[in-house]
Amino acid sequence: MARVLAAMSGGVDSSVAALLLRDQGREVTGATLKLFADEDLGLAGNAPGGRSCCALADIEDARETAERLGLRHQVLNFRTLFRREIIDRFAAAYARGLTPNPCIDCNRYLKFSGLWERAALEPGDFLATGHYARIYFDRHSGRWRLLKARDPAKDQSYALYGLTQEQLARTLFPLGELTKGQVRNLAASQGLVNARKPDSQDICFVRHGHYAEFLEKTLGLVSPPGDFVDRQGRALGRHRGLIRYTVGQRRGLGSFGRPLYVTGLNPADNTVRLGPAEELAVHSALATEVNLISQAALDGPLEVAAKIRYNSEAVPAVLEPHPAGVKVIFQTPTRAVAPGQAAVFYQGDLVVGGGVLAPPEA
Repeated sequence: MARVLAAMSGGVDSSVAALLLRDQGREVTGATLKLFADEDLGLAGNAPGGRSCCALADIEDARETAERLGLRHQVLNFRTLFRREIIDRFAAAYARGLTPNPCIDCNRYLKFSGLWERAALEPGDFLATGHYARIYFDRHSGRWRLLKARDPAKDQSYALYGLTQEQLARTLFPLGELTKGQVRNLAASQGLVNARKPDSQDICFVRHGHYAEFLEKTLGLVSPPGDFVDRQGRALGRHRGLIRYTVGQRRGLGSFGRPLYVTGLNPADNTVRLGPAEELAVHSALATEVNLISQAALDGPLEVAAKIRYNSEAVPAVLEPHPAGVKVIFQTPTRAVAPGQAAVFYQGDLVVGGGVLAPPEA
């Protein structure tokens, strides 16, 4: 039976994924990625009650879990790659007025790309993770398919749209048919140390969601104050730096006598455009860096449901080919389409593909 490298983050999901694979009789090795040391990022260690991933304590939890399951375990140093492909991309995106999703980049450049190379996996070997999603091979089309998890509350397919056909063919998602409750019960039945460990929520290298503070104090990114402007370019007040704002934001803007929202960011003149709620609605957007999964290319209009952020509901849309990617035409006006976020396209449970939302002028 083929060997499996199980990515073990120290959380309950990846631990149970490794457990299930072991119980299937597979030859499993656990691998944990060391992405950073706290001193690399100006962090003073794990804050009590912290819920980020990839910290030193998580590595120890993964090692202890692998030992309890009787698995070989290795720690791979990805600090340099993580800094270049995740943190530097994150900072560069914010500097361009975008709202990036570093977890998607982490899947693309580290877990499903760099991990293959560093672990020296051979043809026929598999990589397994604790993601909640499903994979199957469609013999009719000859393509691998990515589907939503059986449990809609835990589905993580949005963050996996970048997987290629080659990667899907060699990836296992053992939790795709399970609920979170079932996973925790399995972990508890085996006495795993992380059976009741809280899920990670924050971006692992940013404590408590303080993005602007991290970018300025740790990475030295300069984001000077500038003007709030309306749709006509008239100054409304002063903002505290572009990196503190994202399209759709309402809180933290100040008082203008009526509810206003961030409707656009312009790094060229360092302005933040504000407007009423109706100015957030858009009829179409451009997605670049597109990866299609269900089909090799987009030859004409395609009806889909488009999800424009991780926690949003998918909305009916039509995809049309575009020289820079795909044009997403929303069937009804859609609010707060933030450049830099991922747009992922579905047909039912099937992931058609996805891309990165471009600024309106792109």
